[in-house]
Amino acid sequence: MEKYSKRMIIGHWLTLALVVVAFFLGDSLDDARHEGTPALTGYIIHAVVGLSVLALILARLFFRHQDGTPPALGQSLMDKVAKGIHHALYTLLVLIPVSGFLTIATSDIRKAFLAHDDRLLPKKLEGVTAHGVHELLLTVMLVLIAIHLLGALKHQFVLKDNIMGRMSLRKKN
Repeated sequence: MEKYSKRMIIGHWLTLALVVVAFFLGDSLDDARHEGTPALTGYIIHAVVGLSVLALILARLFFRHQDGTPPALGQSLMDKVAKGIHHALYTLLVLIPVSGFLTIATSDIRKAFLAHDDRLLPKKLEGVTAHGVHELLLTVMLVLIAIHLLGALKHQFVLKDNIMGRMSLRKKN
């Protein structure tokens, strides 16, 4: 079975790690905001991780174009759905950091950044459209990640076609 390039594999797993970190940072920021104790440092770290996801996904798209991808295992409806899910995930991994940037740019978070003052951080973001979009896109991405994972597990353990080997750095046995 043909594998993805080494840099595509590393990019895949780094993206996953950064998305997990960004998710938990965002969740802790949400908790802190509701408790009235948001910290500018938390927003800065969350934004840096989000920008890292964006940079990494753009690099992955470049590598995907340069290196290509292994051929699909089939042409069934499920194979076409899987391809659509992959494209949707790439799209979301661009749109979520962009919507996060727009959340900062269109809310009082921007004022707090510019003044370096935690006290200017907003207590609520419910009225900020970009933040609503950010959260909606995140929810859609989490659903698609779950479907992606279930598909990979089905291939590995039900179909036993070792599709997960395509994203492994281990050498073939």
